[in-house]
Amino acid sequence: MKRYYRVMLGKNSMYADQCARDNFIGADYGIEENLAGKLPDDWREFNRKYIPIFLKGHPDKTRVGAGLSCGALWTLSRGMMDGDIVLCPDGAKRYRAGQISGDYFYVAGKVLPHRRPVRWFNRIIDRADMSEDLRHSGGGPGAVRELTPYAEEIERLLGGSKGTGIIATDSSVENPSEFAMEKHLEDFLVENWDNTELSKKYDIYEEDGEMVGQQYQTDTGPIDILAISKNKKELLVIELKKGRPSDSVVGQLQRYMGYVKDELAEKNQEVRGLIIALGHDLKFKRALSVAPNIECWTYQVSFKLNKG
Repeated sequence: MKRYYRVMLGKNSMYADQCARDNFIGADYGIEENLAGKLPDDWREFNRKYIPIFLKGHPDKTRVGAGLSCGALWTLSRGMMDGDIVLCPDGAKRYRAGQISGDYFYVAGKVLPHRRPVRWFNRIIDRADMSEDLRHSGGGPGAVRELTPYAEEIERLLGGSKGTGIIATDSSVENPSEFAMEKHLEDFLVENWDNTELSKKYDIYEEDGEMVGQQYQTDTGPIDILAISKNKKELLVIELKKGRPSDSVVGQLQRYMGYVKDELAEKNQEVRGLIIALGHDLKFKRALSVAPNIECWTYQVSFKLNKG
């Protein structure tokens, strides 16, 4: 299945013109070795090997930042397949679009040395033509960000039509309407974080001043929000549900927490979980009763019309 990605080409898209001219996309991250023949099918295996290498060259970085960087490098070098679509910001609120056209190659001593060949399309996509949801996702943190849930809209944009915000149905999105509603809940919480009770103890995770805790990728799917306590001693994994969660959500959150504990947490950091939902039932409460490191909070939605 064809997938879609946003790829940043250097800080502030500084290498976008060179990549367009020379028909490639690329990444750096200070890992100065040819990865050909060293890219496993499983990105977890890649991260286990290269996170220590990355941290040795970047002692000021955290394991969370190292995980993001190594994950992005693996995705660009191995995860993307021939035929996948990439959207690359050009630094002027536009996106060049192209199609991956070959395997990974390495160019020592050059900018963005870890590269993939790309066949660029003639169409340039204006950010203003995108739906609000796609603009938000396309402008999110990280050098590589998957946009496959917006496949239908991206294809319309490539065909010259404006985006509508309708989300495509594919294997990664079981219910498009639920995806949209939970995404709106997530965005609202992130944008209003400082006005919530959570902000008194936690901050959404940042790396180098950039918020990276929204939709943090793990080996079993993305964490809705990854937060860290103000004293840096606790990582909080937040899962959002638009309605009443089933008991299976507890297991889903525990998988995310296990990843954070094994792959991201420092030795002195505790990992806790939080489910935010509209309500819950008896089955969910029973499952939660034997998960002491997970809480559930509920939210309320109010709507009022005023005459005049």
